[in-house]
Amino acid sequence: MDSGSRIPAAMAPRVKGAFLLPIERPKRLLTKLVYAWSLRQVGKVIAPLKVFAARMPTAFGRFYGKINALDKKLQLPSEVQLLIRTQVAKLNVCPFSVDVDRFLAIQRSSRLGKLDGLSQYSTNPLFSDRERAALDYVTELTLDKRVRPGTFLRLAEYYSEGEICEIVWLLASEHFYNMTNLALDVHSDMLCDRGKECMANRE
Repeated sequence: MDSGSRIPAAMAPRVKGAFLLPIERPKRLLTKLVYAWSLRQVGKVIAPLKVFAARMPTAFGRFYGKINALDKKLQLPSEVQLLIRTQVAKLNVCPFSVDVDRFLAIQRSSRLGKLDGLSQYSTNPLFSDRERAALDYVTELTLDKRVRPGTFLRLAEYYSEGEICEIVWLLASEHFYNMTNLALDVHSDMLCDRGKECMANRE
């Protein structure tokens, strides 16, 4: 396990706001491979890997990849998945995850109008009643840590039991991302700007 600096976190100099210094040169081979994977995927080694995963047993680094792989098995449309993750990240005030979601939207050539309009999703005409039902559900659960029966019944009008469980998975795994970042004060990696540059180069 890469221990990084032995200096207590409270005394260590902060880099980009993180409480722990990023580990730029990991010693473990598998951690190096995870770094290389991140570099290929987004053009840089993302901060959660350098600040958190590199200090944990190797399986934790692979866990990030497993979440991404499991998302690809979901039946929900990718746009709905992205809206749910972004809404939860916004409510948890996790700038890193919000930035990642915008980066993904740009990479997929998705319109950013819905992401930008999430704060008014209940009245914004860009959102369907089906999307509003899912967003009401994840918003209520994120803020109140409980869901009123009426909110769940409205969700069940638009989604199957399997899809509801997929929504729960998205919300729960997004909380993992968010809480890990917030606990160590990991800020945005500015991936959204990198995504815009990539799109400009394609045009």
